[in-house]
Amino acid sequence: MIPAIYIPAINHLLRHNSWAAPRLQPHAGKVVRVETFPVPMLISVTEIGEAAAAAPDATADVSIRLTPGHLLRLAARDATVWNDIKAEGDAEFAAALNHIARNLRWDIEEDLSRVFGDIAAHRVVETGRKLDNWGRQGAENIARSFAEYWTEERPLIACRAEVAQFARDVDALRDDLARVEKRVERLLAREDAR
Repeated sequence: MIPAIYIPAINHLLRHNSWAAPRLQPHAGKVVRVETFPVPMLISVTEIGEAAAAAPDATADVSIRLTPGHLLRLAARDATVWNDIKAEGDAEFAAALNHIARNLRWDIEEDLSRVFGDIAAHRVVETGRKLDNWGRQGAENIARSFAEYWTEERPLIACRAEVAQFARDVDALRDDLARVEKRVERLLAREDAR
Protein backbone atom coordinates (compact mmCIF):
# COMPACT_ATOMS: atom_id res chain seq x y z
CA MET A 1 0.00 0.00 0.00
CA ILE A 2 2.88 2.41 0.67
CA PRO A 3 5.74 2.66 -1.78
CA ALA A 4 8.91 1.25 -0.24
CA ILE A 5 10.78 4.54 -0.69
CA TYR A 6 8.70 6.42 1.92
CA ILE A 7 9.57 4.25 4.91
CA PRO A 8 13.38 4.70 4.63
CA ALA A 9 12.90 8.44 4.02
CA ILE A 10 10.68 8.80 7.11
CA ASN A 11 13.11 6.80 9.23
CA HIS A 12 16.03 8.85 7.93
CA LEU A 13 14.32 12.03 9.14
CA LEU A 14 13.40 10.43 12.47
CA ARG A 15 17.01 9.33 13.08
CA HIS A 16 18.36 12.82 12.35
CA ASN A 17 15.87 14.36 14.75
CA SER A 18 16.81 12.35 17.83
CA TRP A 19 13.97 13.78 19.93
CA ALA A 20 11.31 12.26 17.63
CA ALA A 21 11.72 8.51 18.28
CA PRO A 22 11.16 8.80 22.06
CA ARG A 23 7.87 10.60 21.34
CA LEU A 24 6.75 7.72 19.11
CA GLN A 25 7.91 4.81 21.31
CA PRO A 26 4.88 4.94 23.66
CA HIS A 27 2.73 4.40 20.57
CA ALA A 28 4.58 1.28 19.34
CA GLY A 29 2.30 -1.00 17.36
CA LYS A 30 -0.17 1.74 16.48
CA VAL A 31 -1.05 2.44 12.86
CA VAL A 32 -1.63 5.73 11.10
CA ARG A 33 -3.47 5.91 7.80
CA VAL A 34 -2.48 8.91 5.69
CA GLU A 35 -4.98 9.49 2.90
CA THR A 36 -3.03 11.02 0.02
CA PHE A 37 -3.50 11.07 -3.71
CA PRO A 38 -3.01 8.71 -5.46
CA VAL A 39 -2.10 6.08 -2.85
CA PRO A 40 -3.06 6.04 0.84
CA MET A 41 -0.27 5.09 3.24
CA LEU A 42 -0.55 2.73 6.21
CA ILE A 43 2.37 3.19 8.59
CA SER A 44 2.94 1.45 11.90
CA VAL A 45 5.22 2.54 14.73
CA THR A 46 7.99 0.12 15.75
CA GLU A 47 9.27 -0.55 19.28
CA ILE A 48 12.24 1.79 18.69
CA GLY A 49 10.01 4.66 17.53
CA GLU A 50 10.53 4.33 13.80
CA ALA A 51 8.16 3.76 10.87
CA ALA A 52 7.35 0.45 9.23
CA ALA A 53 4.89 -0.53 6.53
CA ALA A 54 1.66 -1.74 8.12
CA ALA A 55 -0.28 -4.73 6.84
CA PRO A 56 -2.80 -3.77 4.13
CA ASP A 57 -5.67 -4.98 6.32
CA ALA A 58 -4.44 -3.19 9.48
CA THR A 59 -6.91 -1.05 11.40
CA ALA A 60 -5.76 2.55 11.69
CA ASP A 61 -5.56 4.14 15.14
CA VAL A 62 -5.33 7.58 13.51
CA SER A 63 -6.51 8.69 10.07
CA ILE A 64 -5.12 11.82 8.43
CA ARG A 65 -6.38 13.23 5.13
CA LEU A 66 -3.93 15.24 3.01
CA THR A 67 -5.34 16.85 -0.11
CA PRO A 68 -3.11 17.94 -2.99
CA GLY A 69 -3.66 21.50 -1.76
CA HIS A 70 -2.32 20.56 1.68
CA LEU A 71 0.74 18.96 0.08
CA LEU A 72 1.44 22.10 -1.99
CA ARG A 73 1.10 24.31 1.08
CA LEU A 74 3.41 21.99 3.04
CA ALA A 75 5.98 22.18 0.23
CA ALA A 76 5.69 25.98 0.32
CA ARG A 77 6.29 25.88 4.09
CA ASP A 78 2.92 27.45 4.90
CA ALA A 79 2.67 27.00 8.68
CA THR A 80 -1.07 27.69 8.67
CA VAL A 81 -1.74 24.45 6.76
CA TRP A 82 -1.49 22.50 10.04
CA ASN A 83 -4.71 24.16 11.18
CA ASP A 84 -6.54 22.71 8.15
CA ILE A 85 -5.24 19.13 8.36
CA LYS A 86 -7.65 16.97 10.33
CA ALA A 87 -6.73 13.83 12.24
CA GLU A 88 -9.30 11.37 13.57
CA GLY A 89 -8.82 8.61 16.12
CA ASP A 90 -6.50 8.19 19.13
CA ALA A 91 -6.00 11.76 20.40
CA GLU A 92 -2.64 11.15 22.13
CA PHE A 93 -1.18 9.40 19.09
CA ALA A 94 -2.53 12.14 16.79
CA ALA A 95 -0.99 14.81 19.04
CA ALA A 96 2.39 13.07 18.96
CA LEU A 97 2.24 12.78 15.16
CA ASN A 98 1.21 16.42 14.87
CA HIS A 99 4.11 17.58 17.06
CA ILE A 100 6.61 15.50 15.11
CA ALA A 101 5.29 16.59 11.72
CA ARG A 102 5.41 20.27 12.68
CA ASN A 103 8.92 20.13 14.13
CA LEU A 104 10.72 17.54 12.00
CA ARG A 105 13.58 19.18 10.10
CA TRP A 106 15.65 17.84 7.24
CA ASP A 107 19.33 18.78 7.32
CA ILE A 108 19.77 18.74 3.57
CA GLU A 109 23.30 20.13 3.77
CA GLU A 110 24.47 17.16 5.82
CA ASP A 111 22.94 14.67 3.39
CA LEU A 112 24.38 16.46 0.35
CA SER A 113 27.83 16.61 1.97
CA ARG A 114 27.98 12.80 2.01
CA VAL A 115 27.53 12.77 -1.77
CA PHE A 116 29.31 15.92 -2.95
CA GLY A 117 31.51 16.96 -0.03
CA ASP A 118 31.15 19.70 2.56
CA ILE A 119 32.03 22.72 0.43
CA ALA A 120 29.84 21.81 -2.54
CA ALA A 121 26.94 20.93 -0.25
CA HIS A 122 27.23 24.25 1.58
CA ARG A 123 27.28 26.16 -1.71
CA VAL A 124 24.30 24.27 -3.10
CA VAL A 125 22.24 24.89 0.04
CA GLU A 126 23.30 28.54 0.22
CA THR A 127 22.35 29.00 -3.45
CA GLY A 128 19.00 27.34 -2.76
CA ARG A 129 18.35 29.72 0.14
CA LYS A 130 19.23 32.73 -2.00
CA LEU A 131 16.93 31.53 -4.80
CA ASP A 132 14.14 30.93 -2.28
CA ASN A 133 14.57 34.43 -0.83
CA TRP A 134 14.76 35.91 -4.31
CA GLY A 135 11.53 34.15 -5.32
CA ARG A 136 9.75 35.21 -2.13
CA GLN A 137 10.93 38.82 -2.53
CA GLY A 138 9.83 38.79 -6.17
CA ALA A 139 6.37 37.58 -5.22
CA GLU A 140 6.09 40.30 -2.56
CA ASN A 141 7.20 42.96 -5.06
CA ILE A 142 4.64 41.79 -7.62
CA ALA A 143 1.89 41.81 -5.00
CA ARG A 144 2.86 45.34 -3.93
CA SER A 145 2.93 46.50 -7.54
CA PHE A 146 -0.56 45.13 -8.21
CA ALA A 147 -1.88 46.69 -5.02
CA GLU A 148 -0.40 50.06 -5.97
CA TYR A 149 -1.76 49.81 -9.52
CA TRP A 150 -5.24 48.89 -8.28
CA THR A 151 -5.32 51.68 -5.69
CA GLU A 152 -3.54 54.50 -7.55
CA GLU A 153 -3.69 54.03 -11.33
CA ARG A 154 -6.86 51.98 -11.92
CA PRO A 155 -8.77 52.23 -8.63
CA LEU A 156 -10.22 48.79 -8.22
CA ILE A 157 -9.65 48.75 -4.47
CA ALA A 158 -9.57 51.67 -2.05
CA CYS A 159 -6.46 52.64 -0.15
CA ARG A 160 -6.56 52.93 3.63
CA ALA A 161 -6.62 56.75 3.62
CA GLU A 162 -9.59 56.84 1.23
CA VAL A 163 -11.54 54.33 3.33
CA ALA A 164 -10.83 56.37 6.48
CA GLN A 165 -11.94 59.60 4.74
CA PHE A 166 -15.11 57.89 3.49
CA ALA A 167 -15.90 56.75 7.05
CA ARG A 168 -15.39 60.32 8.35
CA ASP A 169 -17.62 61.71 5.59
CA VAL A 170 -20.37 59.18 6.42
CA ASP A 171 -20.13 60.11 10.12
CA ALA A 172 -20.35 63.82 9.29
CA LEU A 173 -23.35 63.23 6.99
CA ARG A 174 -25.09 61.19 9.71
CA ASP A 175 -24.50 63.97 12.26
CA ASP A 176 -25.74 66.66 9.80
CA LEU A 177 -28.85 64.59 9.03
CA ALA A 178 -29.54 64.16 12.77
CA ARG A 179 -29.30 67.95 13.24
CA VAL A 180 -31.68 68.56 10.30
CA GLU A 181 -34.15 66.03 11.72
CA LYS A 182 -34.08 67.79 15.11
CA ARG A 183 -34.59 71.17 13.45
CA VAL A 184 -37.55 69.81 11.42
CA GLU A 185 -39.03 68.30 14.60
CA ARG A 186 -38.76 71.66 16.39
CA LEU A 187 -40.32 73.50 13.47
CA LEU A 188 -43.18 70.98 13.34
CA ALA A 189 -43.63 71.27 17.12
CA ARG A 190 -43.87 75.07 16.82
CA GLU A 191 -46.32 74.75 13.95
CA ASP A 192 -48.48 72.35 16.00
CA ALA A 193 -48.34 74.72 18.99
CA ARG A 194 -49.88 77.59 16.98
